[in-house]
Amino acid sequence: MSRPLPSAGPIVVGVDGSAGSKAATVWSAQAAERHDAPLVLLHALAIPDFYAGPTVPPTEELLHKVRVRGESIAREMTEVAEHVAVSAVETRISDDAPALALLDVSRDARMIVLGSTEHNRLTSLFGGSVTTSLAAHASCPVVSVRGRTWDLPGARNRPVVVGVDGGSTSDLALTAAFAEASARDAELIAVHAWGHVGGSRSFGDSLGNYEWELVAESARNRVAGQLAPFRDSHPDVKVQQVAVRDDPRQELLRWSVKAQLIIVGSRGRGGFRGLLLGSTGQALLHHAACPVLIARTAAPGK
Repeated sequence: MSRPLPSAGPIVVGVDGSAGSKAATVWSAQAAERHDAPLVLLHALAIPDFYAGPTVPPTEELLHKVRVRGESIAREMTEVAEHVAVSAVETRISDDAPALALLDVSRDARMIVLGSTEHNRLTSLFGGSVTTSLAAHASCPVVSVRGRTWDLPGARNRPVVVGVDGGSTSDLALTAAFAEASARDAELIAVHAWGHVGGSRSFGDSLGNYEWELVAESARNRVAGQLAPFRDSHPDVKVQQVAVRDDPRQELLRWSVKAQLIIVGSRGRGGFRGLLLGSTGQALLHHAACPVLIARTAAPGK
């Protein structure tokens, strides 16, 4: 089993003053209270972007305005967080670009949280490319706060959903999922989509008589075995196991409509695969109807 997610360290949320980052701040404040974790609001000034060419620096007046605006955003989001749940919030302002600033703090963070660009495609510094980059490279879990139902009355009655594929990254996803379900007192739905409908189309009628039930039974047994140690260590979590013959992306997107949080692993931990985010994670980050957590941990040697 992969090592557990960090039990210490802050929840870090990227803030830029947009509607998306405000939603992320609210979600992060609730998560910090739920996990009894420190909360850090990080605003990236992206000073290198203001250089006119490689050698011409921005004027002092411009830099002053950028810093004043950054401090104003940090104060505003601090008030939002404190109003929601948290009494003590740390703010950090970095000169770096957003992705670099967040990658740096991810080494010591419990999780990184970003707002979705569905709220603010034109105004957000922490845009979709930043979220995707962090989901593929960060040293801790990355959350994209998507959808608008997670903060409505009754949202706590929704389940936490985790995608399970039987591989090593599923252990990371399950570690995060059981921790979140326990903290939220929520049911956990473990979803395994064991076939790709596109494959059936490619092979035409030749797969019509294939013994799919045997494949399904094998998949259910494999997932049940992977769930067993997590069930033992989290007896308080009610678990429902779902195994279907379907495209994992489509199945998890359907579940995202009913979930309060959906969790998947990144593609890998080391080597080239560890630098990639799988197609399922990509689809969820762009299209899920609820917040998405990409479970990551530091690669060996980091």
